[in-house]
Amino acid sequence: MRLGVIADTHGVLRNEVLEVFAEVDHILHAGDVGSEDVLAALEAIAPVSAVFGNTDWGPLRSRLPRVRQLRLDGFDIVVTHGDQFDEPTPEALHAEFPQAELIVFGHTHRPLLALVDVVVTVMNPGAAGRQRIHGLPSVGILELEPGIPPRGRLVPLTGEE
Repeated sequence: MRLGVIADTHGVLRNEVLEVFAEVDHILHAGDVGSEDVLAALEAIAPVSAVFGNTDWGPLRSRLPRVRQLRLDGFDIVVTHGDQFDEPTPEALHAEFPQAELIVFGHTHRPLLALVDVVVTVMNPGAAGRQRIHGLPSVGILELEPGIPPRGRLVPLTGEE
């Protein structure tokens, strides 16, 4: 199973994201979605499991949970924005969600792919919305196959909206 991982779109969905996610089976959005239109465009590609972030209000805050736990292809996955932590680090997330084998978060706008405690994969895809101080926008791709650890990569975007 191939997952598209995205966060911090802040109401902007770049055409490049649609191209990168063209072959994904499921999309995980780690909050600060910014608009219902972003979710609708992603849902046209594949099923979406999303959470709200600290800048999501109104219908998004009502529709989405703060933390989503799901099981895909035999993996226990947690998706959260991460703003509930003083500093959302892989170790802090693993301590909060010890049952998860895969943890996806956003909030920091800094891409990260880490292995914690030998068996837990933690990914922050970076910010996919407007370019900010933390470099180029980015998303992530995770490959799940039962019986082997997830394989992941961060995909930098060109920065053109």
